[in-house]
Amino acid sequence: MKICWFNENKLGLVEGDSILDVSAALKVLPAQSYPATTKGDPLIANLARVQDEIRKLAPGARKIPVKGARLLSPVAAPTKIIGVPVNYIKHVEEAASQTDVFPLRHQQGTVIDQGFFLKSNSSLVGPSEGVKLRFPDRRNDHEMELGIIIGKYANNIPEEGALDYIAGYCIALDMVVRGTEDRSFRKSIDTYSVAGPWMVTADEIPDPGHLKFSLAVNGEVRQASNTQFLLLNIQKQISFASQWYALHPGDIIMTGTCEGVSRVLPGDVMHCEIEKIGEMDVKVEAA
Repeated sequence: MKICWFNENKLGLVEGDSILDVSAALKVLPAQSYPATTKGDPLIANLARVQDEIRKLAPGARKIPVKGARLLSPVAAPTKIIGVPVNYIKHVEEAASQTDVFPLRHQQGTVIDQGFFLKSNSSLVGPSEGVKLRFPDRRNDHEMELGIIIGKYANNIPEEGALDYIAGYCIALDMVVRGTEDRSFRKSIDTYSVAGPWMVTADEIPDPGHLKFSLAVNGEVRQASNTQFLLLNIQKQISFASQWYALHPGDIIMTGTCEGVSRVLPGDVMHCEIEKIGEMDVKVEAA
């Protein structure tokens, strides 16, 4: 099932070239209290119930074309966005060779040595919202990745069975402004975390470890690889993250980028594709 948020926070089911408005399925979500007694995105935490209601509503739902719809992030309220650095060997080599771009500490070792980092939740947008460059005079790079959406509470879990904690997958862009500041600081700018165009539920992708993906800027392919080349695979990423902090429904793991990261400028259009998930266009503008 492909589930999206679109237009004015409508809930959608994507079927072919159409989005079915199934916003009425939200009525099955438990009433929220304040302060919340549980952490996590309410829709993702109750995904099975919402899916059951979506199936009931779909035959009579209003349809609109995917083309022209304003696609938002498929997760509305993650507790955190987790970044996984230098997780493809060719990107490790790329970072080591570009000493004028990557800080020295990012040239030393791989993800296994450096650990993960966090991005601000306020940086999260959907593809139709676009990336707004806060510092266009500095180098701003795209980093294309597979996004994992956690489906249930996970705390210090083993690698075996880690895929069972995934609600679904999306395309992710981990945007960054280059410089000497801390990595999390430079990657937490508003609009610098893009997720979309929808969430493909985990049952549709039984093996996320073999997915082709690519990114083109204005039609020129800049990045192309396959998740089979991850240094730290998806099971290990989930297990490792959960050893340091609990994961909650809706948390997003951006699993790492391959070689080919490069600068974008206002006016550019990034076209992203991941096998079995889909494709999305993301415009770059000045803030």
